[in-house]
Amino acid sequence: MRQAEQLELSIATKPAQCSIKDWVYSEIRLAILSGRLKPRARLPTTRDFAKHYGVSRSMVVLGYEQLLAEGYIESHTGKGTFVSAKLPDNLDSAPAPQNRAAVSLKGRLSRMGKVLADSPFFYGAEEPAPVPFKPNQPDYGHFPLSIWNRIVSKRANALRPRSMGYADPAGYLPLRASIAEHLRYTQRIRCTAEQVVITNSAQQALDLCIRLLLDPGDTVWMEDPGYPGAKALFSAVGAQVIAVPVDANGMDIQAPIQMVAHAKLAYVTSAHQSPIGPALSLERRIALLEWAEQHQATILEDDYDGEFRFNSTPVAPIKSLDSTDRVIYMGTFSKLLFPSIRLAYVLLPEWLQKPFASAMSLTCRHVGLEAQTVLCEFIAEGHYARHLRRMKLIYQERAEAFTSACDEQLDGLLDVCPISTGLDACAFLPENFDDVEVSWRLKQCGIEARPLSFYGIERKPRNGLVLGFSAFTPEQIVSGVQQMSKILAEYQGSSSAFRNEAPTRNISTARPIIC
Repeated sequence: MRQAEQLELSIATKPAQCSIKDWVYSEIRLAILSGRLKPRARLPTTRDFAKHYGVSRSMVVLGYEQLLAEGYIESHTGKGTFVSAKLPDNLDSAPAPQNRAAVSLKGRLSRMGKVLADSPFFYGAEEPAPVPFKPNQPDYGHFPLSIWNRIVSKRANALRPRSMGYADPAGYLPLRASIAEHLRYTQRIRCTAEQVVITNSAQQALDLCIRLLLDPGDTVWMEDPGYPGAKALFSAVGAQVIAVPVDANGMDIQAPIQMVAHAKLAYVTSAHQSPIGPALSLERRIALLEWAEQHQATILEDDYDGEFRFNSTPVAPIKSLDSTDRVIYMGTFSKLLFPSIRLAYVLLPEWLQKPFASAMSLTCRHVGLEAQTVLCEFIAEGHYARHLRRMKLIYQERAEAFTSACDEQLDGLLDVCPISTGLDACAFLPENFDDVEVSWRLKQCGIEARPLSFYGIERKPRNGLVLGFSAFTPEQIVSGVQQMSKILAEYQGSSSAFRNEAPTRNISTARPIIC
């Protein structure tokens, strides 16, 4: 078997406009198909590859994962990653290897185009069954599907020519009124239907807010670690991101005030900090509002799953404390109901209502009307509130089962942060673990756990994992944690041979790593 360091097959330099993941995938695939990489040839570790080429290791992992999924490479626990001994049967019908000249065509992309073409969330459709412990997976089995289908059928039968034209860019007014009423009752937010705009997703709402409010060079605060989807959109418009550290009370407001007090916008996940988990304390919510008023800034409050709060009284949203129209509040039905519904909402200050609706009309005209009318009736009949109450209890039980199973089986291997809200848990690994490598190894055994480093904005966070527990019964959770404990224990006990996939070596710049 040939060792990775013995190969002298170089690969093309990454074109400036090609994403790291696509470059890794296409170059290794090309080397395999052309015969430069033979079956059973050993590949470099993702760490060595990333270090040698000076690229993001998490993106290298994504490239390897695509090759693994398509059967070009295989991974053996404790041994390494190799070119598959038997290549896929459908190579003849597969697309031709990507031409390097074609890759260079990406040079035509704008600055925003380069960011959009390298999305951290560009995945295919989900697996038919939930994958343990993939984050952001609500439970579909307890959704009242028969009720939903009845309403869908009723609305379809009620379709008339007069409702087949273009709709209001701001959304279906009865649904907007229902959402406003729900927010007044459950979140103590004083609002009207006119302030609510329906979007396809919270990501779309975030995107339009950023484009409406920011110019290149404007300064933005966001949590670190934080939501990569927000960081990508800020980068797309050329904003300067100030990464604000997070502690047990959420975003540390005093840190940016002491460094860069003036900013045009602050983005915060106040109810359930993404990804660590704490809620922003009331003291800091008030301080953030005072800062926004003093500096004429805007706060983007992303409440993506805060309605699922366990064991404690929900902290009032920043928007509920807002008396000067400084806060934009976003919510989504993807986590509360199911992702494919593609419905979310944004609660806007009065001064932004018309510009935002205009932006909706320009970029997507409006959200599909049928799903809006179905959801409106689902809410009006009381099913939405009942579903949230039921799922809150179910998710709380599963959060407790996950914490208990990890405490019993992963002592010293995984330290789970307190779970008070939502669908996911954050857990810290021992200092000598590598979260990207651990995530990769778990995936080879059928477990998905997102590395905490994926969420690093400016600085690398402590090694850890983000794991979803909400889609699994307590019995499934215990079984999954048992499997995870074996993998982590083997990782801990097998030193560099397992952790690095190959013996440690110095990489000469004169001799590229083979891939």
